[in-house]
Amino acid sequence: MENSVDSEHRIPVPDDIDLRLLYGINNTFVNFIRSSLAVDLWVREREIGFRGNAVDIRRVEIVFAELMGLIKKGVTPGETELRYIISLARNGREAGLSGLVDKKIVLTAKNKPITPKTLHQKEYVDAIDKFDVVFGIGPAGTGKTYLAVAKAADFYAKNLIDRIVLVRPAVEAGEKLGFLPGDLQQKVDPFLRPLYDALYDMMSPAKVELLISKGIIEVIPLAYMRGRTLNNAFIIMDEAQNSTPEQMKMFLTRTGFGSKVVVTGDVTQIDLPENKKSGLIHAEQVLEKIGDIAFVYFSHVDVVRHKLVQEIIKAYQYEDANGEKRKNQ
Repeated sequence: MENSVDSEHRIPVPDDIDLRLLYGINNTFVNFIRSSLAVDLWVREREIGFRGNAVDIRRVEIVFAELMGLIKKGVTPGETELRYIISLARNGREAGLSGLVDKKIVLTAKNKPITPKTLHQKEYVDAIDKFDVVFGIGPAGTGKTYLAVAKAADFYAKNLIDRIVLVRPAVEAGEKLGFLPGDLQQKVDPFLRPLYDALYDMMSPAKVELLISKGIIEVIPLAYMRGRTLNNAFIIMDEAQNSTPEQMKMFLTRTGFGSKVVVTGDVTQIDLPENKKSGLIHAEQVLEKIGDIAFVYFSHVDVVRHKLVQEIIKAYQYEDANGEKRKNQ
């Protein structure tokens, strides 16, 4: 077979590519690519040499083409980008990260642009632009909430909406609200903290506090949504897997004219009592055929946190899958 025949190949590196960015300091990128793709790979000045079969050749070409594309766009590739590029290259797919660089959403409070880092993140951002209701479903660390808040800030900056409403179910993960100190607002604040953290990345704390004081930004528990209709608002429900079907229905029917709704959650991290069904899982089943609602799914490949987070998620997914098999045997 053609794929079993190894041959030697070389890739020339253009003069405008900084070799330190392409190869990594002390060739760390080259070593990582070599071990990840299990290929015989070496570099000599402006030439990349490797030995492999047709599949190996394609994978190596994809990886270095992606890295050079990023460098030409003025981006310094990091380990996160490299791991993502390699994960897709293993399946013969191109990441197209250099094309994502131009998809700027908003500038952060530190004047840094926020851009999608994976293809699913781009799909998610595009869906938010196109659809009035979007579900982003996947594991922690994939940017679901962060990008949704970025889009909300972007919509507000462009005067496309009048206010931002960030919502979370106040469901305990092993703790009881009644045992927490303080009044009701102080009790629910820990559940809302990740939403505040994302806001503070988009805007200065002073601006966030000003907009909250004016009622332009609300960060509230899900229960506070009952009985309201929100027009011209960007509404985000985070950790939606911890809502019940009744709460999800209540939340989605708060949508008024000119509003945008984004629902995020991870169906593997449900903290509801065992006798309660997740509103997010129920919504998937009930709403999937409605044409004006988008569902975007993320996986461990989209995780943009520490490299160990991907491995942890994969390990738990494997255990969950095997646990189900053991139950059914």
